[in-house]
Amino acid sequence: MDARDTDLKKELDATLHARRELGEEYESALVDSFLEKVDQRIDGAVDRRVRRQLAEQQMQTARDSRSPRATDSFGERFGFGIVSLVLAVPLSAIGGGVAHLPGLLVAWAGIVGVNVVQAVRTNPGLFGRRTSSEKSDWED
Repeated sequence: MDARDTDLKKELDATLHARRELGEEYESALVDSFLEKVDQRIDGAVDRRVRRQLAEQQMQTARDSRSPRATDSFGERFGFGIVSLVLAVPLSAIGGGVAHLPGLLVAWAGIVGVNVVQAVRTNPGLFGRRTSSEKSDWED
């Protein structure tokens, strides 16, 4: 039995004892008073449960906002890296064959650029880029 249940049982015993002493003319007032205490106890329990569930939802929302999106899986990143390496071979051959060293450099600059964009897209803070939620040392 919970301490709150014990308190409620004591309240009921006190209400029944007061009814015996005061008589039946005060019965409705005593019952109303006891029911008001029960209502307050129920309201308090419901409020605590609602606050706890809201806090859990807020924590879950905060966790979900920090976790990577479902599309940013390891498989997607690994696949992107493999595809870029596979495409690097013919692009290097075409760039080197057509424009020699400058063509090769342009091809590899494009490959590196696409991979950097992908890395920044999946990891926004990768290169120390500040998100809008972070505060600066200069702000109050």
